[in-house]
Amino acid sequence: MGRLASFTRIALLLLMITLTGCSIGPAAKSVPHTYLLSPEVAFTNSPNPGRNDTVTLLVSLPRAQPGSDTIRMAYVLRPHEVSYYAFNQWADTPARMLMRLLALAMEKTGLWEAVFQMPSPVRADHRLDADNLVLEQQFFSSRSRVRLSLRVQLIDVKRQSVMDTRGFEIFEDAPTADAYGGVIAANRAAAKLLEELAGWVATVMREGG
Repeated sequence: MGRLASFTRIALLLLMITLTGCSIGPAAKSVPHTYLLSPEVAFTNSPNPGRNDTVTLLVSLPRAQPGSDTIRMAYVLRPHEVSYYAFNQWADTPARMLMRLLALAMEKTGLWEAVFQMPSPVRADHRLDADNLVLEQQFFSSRSRVRLSLRVQLIDVKRQSVMDTRGFEIFEDAPTADAYGGVIAANRAAAKLLEELAGWVATVMREGG
């Protein structure tokens, strides 16, 4: 009886440990990891010497394609089918994070006296609009990559005309085939996109400003 009682106590103890482990594990995994788009970008100052007046810019909120208009981190295993990480998310929607980055990028170019973000009561001289925003991690091959794309228009508000339109699409390999690898790649892709976009805006302003 003594051995049987000891064996029973040990079995119950092991069962309690197992059940406790099962309850703790999923609870810990259910806490989402939250990430930022915060790339480090070195911009070349490109002042617009042809203008003597005060030039201001309003950056509007980019419009995202369906599937990218959420804080959930999107990944794609095959074309036309979007999935989302269960325990990984962005701190804000890609559109809102990118609007802030676009405004900071435009400030650093030296092209503008002031840069504002929508919503703003200021009636600016120019407006930067963007749509068709896509941010996704693709798993089409052995290595995953991030796709960041959008279409941008620079608007002359006073003349009520489109100065130029351009589409940007950046692909960046992820260092690891997981959500954090996608975050690293997304920040690298965002840095490249902002550099290209800043150069394009500077060219448009010099030629048409």
